[in-house]
Amino acid sequence: MTDGPPTGLTAVSSALLAMSRHLEVRDVLKTIVVSARELLEAEYAALGVPDDHGGFAQFVVDGVSDEQWKAIGPLPRQHGILAAMLHHDGPERLADVREDPRFEGWPTAHPDMSDFLGLPIRDGDETIGALFLANKTCPKPDGGCGFTEQDEALLGILAQHAAIALTNARLYERSRELTIAEERSRLAHELHDAVSQKLFSLRLTAQAAAALVDRDPSRAKGELQQVAALAAEAADELRAAVVELRPAALDEDGLVATLRTHVQVLDRAHAAQVTFACAGLRALPASQEEAMLRVAQEALHNALRHSGAERVCVTLERRGPGAVLRVTDDGSGFEPRTVRRAGRHLGLVSMRDRTSGVGGELAVQSEPGKGTTIEMEVPGG
Repeated sequence: MTDGPPTGLTAVSSALLAMSRHLEVRDVLKTIVVSARELLEAEYAALGVPDDHGGFAQFVVDGVSDEQWKAIGPLPRQHGILAAMLHHDGPERLADVREDPRFEGWPTAHPDMSDFLGLPIRDGDETIGALFLANKTCPKPDGGCGFTEQDEALLGILAQHAAIALTNARLYERSRELTIAEERSRLAHELHDAVSQKLFSLRLTAQAAAALVDRDPSRAKGELQQVAALAAEAADELRAAVVELRPAALDEDGLVATLRTHVQVLDRAHAAQVTFACAGLRALPASQEEAMLRVAQEALHNALRHSGAERVCVTLERRGPGAVLRVTDDGSGFEPRTVRRAGRHLGLVSMRDRTSGVGGELAVQSEPGKGTTIEMEVPGG
């Protein structure tokens, strides 16, 4: 192995650290693919995570533009060379994949590939993914080009660490899913208690009205008005519970109504005061509205679970043809650079990816003891 980039010790170490730094599965997959393509000087790289039905649950590529990827069409199935990667323990290194008897062609928009290197990613006896590289870009003195035994050994090291990083990311996401389920269960329990209290009060008030209706009609009328108010409050609580415990209906309700309801539910469920304000916002493309909702949910989760904030403010406002989402809290805050170096991203990686995925920009302002502001701007459509 040479001392210089991109396959030097420093580059390899940086790649391995980058893998271990991410906790979201999608981030880990993308980091593995990018690192492999850069370190082994390949034109194309891909990583497939198999499902249980002969296809791929996830398939991440690097070296192919978004336009090309869309033109290629549906995710590949597990056949040909891809199947070999998933069903065999060892690597596959080919001078020209097109001449291999297992090659079955590719879609019209698929880029042309020749030299090929692939390796399964394994966790014990389980194959949890397959890593592929194509078209070595560094020419040899003799004019030839292709992946070497050294490349194969380096890819083996990456695959071992990729297995660890991917397994850890999966465990993190499962843990988070359990946390979300527990939070929803707790929230439902609290809302149930709140509704039960209101119904109990409603029952007592109705009984009082019934006792007064003959001897004091005026007081009975007041009690009945209270019954109506309590019934309305109970209905609101139940409606909030249903909205919180089901996926947000952005298509039906839109971003403003969905986010306002989400904030109202959180305000009831947490000690902190959570408020929402909106100014002049018009409808945005569906992908941008979904991204803004998810970023808001992540920022609210961080503020309410980790910052110790007493106040959390969510605002949406129009900016040119687009919009700005702002989530501000008066909690403990943090040093963003320290968080990045320590690998503790508090969902920041996910928020940045969601923002950039819809052409937006994310800004994070925070200082220890001075709270945090997350600002997301999207261009509109």
